[in-house]
Amino acid sequence: MLVVSLGGSPSLRSRSGVLLERSQRWLQQQGVEVVSYQVRDFPAEDLLHARFDSPKVLDLLQQIENADGLLIATPVYKASFSGALKTLLDLLPERALNHKIVLPMATGGSIAHMLVVDYALKPVLSALKAQEMLQGIFAEDSQIAYGEGSAAAQLAPALEQRLHEALDQFIGAMARRPKPLEPGLLNERLLSARWSI
Repeated sequence: MLVVSLGGSPSLRSRSGVLLERSQRWLQQQGVEVVSYQVRDFPAEDLLHARFDSPKVLDLLQQIENADGLLIATPVYKASFSGALKTLLDLLPERALNHKIVLPMATGGSIAHMLVVDYALKPVLSALKAQEMLQGIFAEDSQIAYGEGSAAAQLAPALEQRLHEALDQFIGAMARRPKPLEPGLLNERLLSARWSI
């Protein structure tokens, strides 16, 4: 299995980034290959000028095309997901998430922002034709403590449990998803089938 991980925070230090890192590590321990991207890795000029032919954007598209699933995480800004992430998602073609399982995640300062996943992020991912969108995770900033020095960041036990449960569902959904047929194979099967009326 191959998963693309996409972080929506423009900051180097980010609680949504911590969620992604934990998710990547957990998936890799289960034998899943994870390819990681952050919005800050994309040239700002490419995003602002909507350069659909940007090498970095084309690389992301190729990885998504080959992937079974997408992990996406964002901080909440102004009651929505990050503008930098929206700008990047706007560069993806309409069916970029076709046949993909998506696990959306968001972090915010208070529980009042928990609906951002459902009412802001999921509609955009649906417009990209995700095959299946899992419930998603919202974490309050107070549930994620940055590690000091070389110490790892800490998640509140309840958040850690929800994250592991969501990742279990994510792997299960990817394992059971129907694989798309190549157009030539579908035509061959239709032509060689026995038809009766």
